[in-house]
Amino acid sequence: MPREPINTPNAPAAIGPYSQATCAGGMVFLSGQIPLDPNSGLIVEGDITAQARQAFANLREVCEAAGGSFADVVRVGLYLTDLSEFSAVNAVMQDVFQAPYPARSTIEVSALPRGAKFEVDAILVLG
Repeated sequence: MPREPINTPNAPAAIGPYSQATCAGGMVFLSGQIPLDPNSGLIVEGDITAQARQAFANLREVCEAAGGSFADVVRVGLYLTDLSEFSAVNAVMQDVFQAPYPARSTIEVSALPRGAKFEVDAILVLG
């Protein structure tokens, strides 16, 4: 099955050997997005809420570049360096998605790229 890379200048460029997303068989697998400002390339300042909002905004841009939207997302993965901040991230997720909500996993990790506190990845189904 052929893979089609998805890239947009409206989200941070990949910081390694990967695509922002890859489409195959009507499914789009979105790489993790951290709270980088796509213009400056720097982590946004602020608390976990600010970081989560930026990471979700980056993810939304990649969804749209793939021809989809958050309504097409079937699964998200949330990665936090401090699980005690989960309720703040949960509130942001509730703001950016509408019911029926996608499936998700939430994982505490020891560190994330560039010192981020939050990362999100997703899978969406087109069409």
